[in-house]
Amino acid sequence: MRVATLVLTLLDRADPPAPVHAHCDLPCGVYDPAQARIEAESVKACMEKYAGSKDPDFKTRAVFIKEERADLVKHHLWVLWTDYFKPDHLKQYPQLHELFWKATKSAGESKKTNDTAVAQQLLDQISEIDKIFWETKKA
Repeated sequence: MRVATLVLTLLDRADPPAPVHAHCDLPCGVYDPAQARIEAESVKACMEKYAGSKDPDFKTRAVFIKEERADLVKHHLWVLWTDYFKPDHLKQYPQLHELFWKATKSAGESKKTNDTAVAQQLLDQISEIDKIFWETKKA
């Protein structure tokens, strides 16, 4: 192992590798707001299932799943915010910070209620993030 490391180090000194630049952690294609949207759709669907049932065990399960999915929404949004979007995006879209803040707050709020209007608000906010995301991908 030591010999291989030494040889590679010497080769790098003789012919340094070219720097690689990317705007995200990995080459494009690994980030997508669709993950947050799918989980938010599940949140709303669980609320609808809850409202349509009289079975207390079913309702308990629907709430449990809804809360898990709401946490996943927050996770996927924060990954986009912290790993994909960069300072240049914020300059171009100054509303991004507030939009992500409101969307993650809506995801948290959806854990406290079974009001589908809250879930729809979350979906609408994710839709705005999605629009900006795809605009940045074109650039």
